[in-house]
Amino acid sequence: MKTIKVSVVTPDGPVYESEVEMVSTKAQSGELGILPGHIPMVAPLQIGSVRLKNGAKTEYVAVSGGLLEVRPDQVSILAQSAEVSDSIDVERALRAKQRAEERLREQQRAHVDFKRAEMALQRAINRISIAEKR
Repeated sequence: MKTIKVSVVTPDGPVYESEVEMVSTKAQSGELGILPGHIPMVAPLQIGSVRLKNGAKTEYVAVSGGLLEVRPDQVSILAQSAEVSDSIDVERALRAKQRAEERLREQQRAHVDFKRAEMALQRAINRISIAEKR
């Protein structure tokens, strides 16, 4: 089967690079499934997972938003942050989730940034969910 090159890059450097048969992810406009030869496009990503399928093997990368660029022979994901499922520190993600939940409960206080706490909670839940798929 044909493959497509995938690169996931953050400001800290490359996170994932490989040839895969299919890429699935969630853009702000909805779910995307990308196969080799896909039409060129650019789309903003939501906090979520990038599913990378190669034969019977499926890998997951947690992304915290970013930008997806598709070319017929390559997919590039420029993410604010990204982690391959095998490298996610679940304990750290659980602590981040707990901190975000505490901030949301304290939202009556003037110094709590509700949107920032909500985004932190979404990122933590996403990382935990993807780590469970290992």
